[in-house]
Amino acid sequence: MELAEVAPFNKLLGLKVHQRSPERSEAELTVREERRGVLHGGAVMALGDTLGGMTASSSLPAGGRTATIESKTNSFAAVHLGDTASAVCIPLHRGRTTVVLETRITRGDGKLAAIVTQTQLLFQQKE
Repeated sequence: MELAEVAPFNKLLGLKVHQRSPERSEAELTVREERRGVLHGGAVMALGDTLGGMTASSSLPAGGRTATIESKTNSFAAVHLGDTASAVCIPLHRGRTTVVLETRITRGDGKLAAIVTQTQLLFQQKE
């Protein structure tokens, strides 16, 4: 089962998840016609946020959750219609209650399109 089938928002975005682990998550998103020919900044942020949450939560015990408490996006180059945005997320710091992550988003030609840096708050399941 592809992970994108698990989360309705991933399906809405058209996200294809290739890898998910506490150390690294990877996904891609193809720019479709309904995106008006270029990947919208909000979609770039959603891509980074989704991978950050997936990466942070993949190390939690069953029932654990995360929430984004801070996010910053730097945009460098547009991703145009028909091109694919590839994203790789890695943790920069793991604390007891927070994780800081960086998602690098590149275009099909390998050029860096954006970097999303975020902090995820970790919630443990209460007994």
